[in-house]
Amino acid sequence: MANAASGMAVHDDCKLRFQELKAKRNYRFVTFKIEDQQVTIDKIGGPNETYDDFTNSLPVNECRYAVFDFDFTTDENVQKSKIFFITWCPDTSKVRMKMVYASSKDRFKRELDGIQVELQATDPSEMSLDIVKSRAI
Repeated sequence: MANAASGMAVHDDCKLRFQELKAKRNYRFVTFKIEDQQVTIDKIGGPNETYDDFTNSLPVNECRYAVFDFDFTTDENVQKSKIFFITWCPDTSKVRMKMVYASSKDRFKRELDGIQVELQATDPSEMSLDIVKSRAI
């Protein structure tokens, strides 16, 4: 296996879908997986999908990267949005998979210009809606 940190390719669709999420708000979330030495799109959530839809789309025993467009209202009653980059590596996933995702994360994240908040989770409690809200404000 080539050095994952430098040898991991990012499919052009990943960058395109992220730009569409960021600029056009066509999607609520996009999940990505590493397959054949390349980061590819796993699932796309439409603009009306919820945070629960997003968390339910993540596999229980496989790692994923994800971007989520989180809308919220500040204490001053102002509507805002922040783009989260989430690394999902459940404890039940294989050690090798966790290592590949960990070593490739920074390289992939650099391809997605406009991420505002980063979150890492190994189980659903580490990325609850309350945690996301607290990180957004």
